[in-house]
Amino acid sequence: MKVIDKEAFLDTFQYFDKPIVIEIIDIFINEQPERIERIENAINNKDFDTLKFDAHSLKGVIANFVAEKPHQLARTMEMKGTEKDDSELESLLENLKTATLELVDDLRELRQEFEE
Repeated sequence: MKVIDKEAFLDTFQYFDKPIVIEIIDIFINEQPERIERIENAINNKDFDTLKFDAHSLKGVIANFVAEKPHQLARTMEMKGTEKDDSELESLLENLKTATLELVDDLRELRQEFEE
């Protein structure tokens, strides 16, 4: 596990049926590229309202997985949108891309455990 607090994740999802957890994981994995693309487009278009909305949405989803690093990056991105602050957005985006891909890797590992 690179970014997920596995113990906290398992605690969060302990009462969920395994197929539900797998479905939640699959939805995030499938939506992640599009979510990042929308954030990137918002940055490129200096559309701070969309940036704020999409970063907030991503932050909320990531919170379910107890992954502090990508959660914090999404939170920072949301604040940039709120404040209409375009400083360091490109590097923040690259860090968010990396962190969410690490999250996807972690989720794939956890998914295998839930399939067993």
